[in-house]
Amino acid sequence: MNHQLLNNNTDSRQRWALTLAYDGGFFHGWQTQPNRLRTIQAHLEEALSFVADENIQVTAAGRTDAGVHATAQVVHFDTQASRPAKAWVRGGNSAMDKSVRILTAQTVLPHFHARFDAFGRRYRYVLESGRVRMPQLRGKAGWTHWPLNMTAMREAAALLVGEHDFSSFRASECQAKSPIKTLYAVRLSGSPNFMALDLHGNAFLHNMVRNIVGALVYVGAGKMSVADFAQLLAAKSRRHAPPTLMPDGLYLTGVDYPPEFGVITPPLPIWLWPNLGENE
Repeated sequence: MNHQLLNNNTDSRQRWALTLAYDGGFFHGWQTQPNRLRTIQAHLEEALSFVADENIQVTAAGRTDAGVHATAQVVHFDTQASRPAKAWVRGGNSAMDKSVRILTAQTVLPHFHARFDAFGRRYRYVLESGRVRMPQLRGKAGWTHWPLNMTAMREAAALLVGEHDFSSFRASECQAKSPIKTLYAVRLSGSPNFMALDLHGNAFLHNMVRNIVGALVYVGAGKMSVADFAQLLAAKSRRHAPPTLMPDGLYLTGVDYPPEFGVITPPLPIWLWPNLGENE
């Protein structure tokens, strides 16, 4: 009898995928922390558990650090609770702080995995350059007081496309098994005073984007040549690398999945300045 109940319970479980947006400035990163620091994962799981009336654990496409934002994070979870999609969206959002929103909810194939099935991830880093930092952009964009040469920055950024060992842009505490990643595309758009760096790759190392932007700022400020940037990439070491740039301007903006799963993340929202390229 117990075996039969167990089998029925197992058969009744559904796998759901959610797309999330959040302001990372209000949290100590994505991943649940043992010291009970406020994290997005813990906050989301508490809300979903309330809606499901059972314990819910989620798996994300990627972990974001403290202060890093997302417009299209993807997570999956399993549940025996029978709820319509709108219940997860509305109920989950009503149980959470307004700094996190569930955008979409959908049932997916039972073998879908938000992290392992993702073959591409997209990030945007928004950067302000000016003598004084605009208060409205604090926490929403990175900042440097140096004037920047975008032509030199674009030339250096182009060197990143392709498969490389990105150890020079890897945090010391990074737990990735391999530093070798592939960047499909890198694009710098906007103006010298307000720009966005878009990176599309198969996966990213801990602090990889922020370290890349930090080095590109040095190139744009004339503190590092394009040839120096190439040598930094080839060195596979952070020993002589520029500092990591602040997390404020970093956004996870999309995740790519095989069409069979039907999980499609939304395009850049209008408030994240998707048309910066018009000012190139």
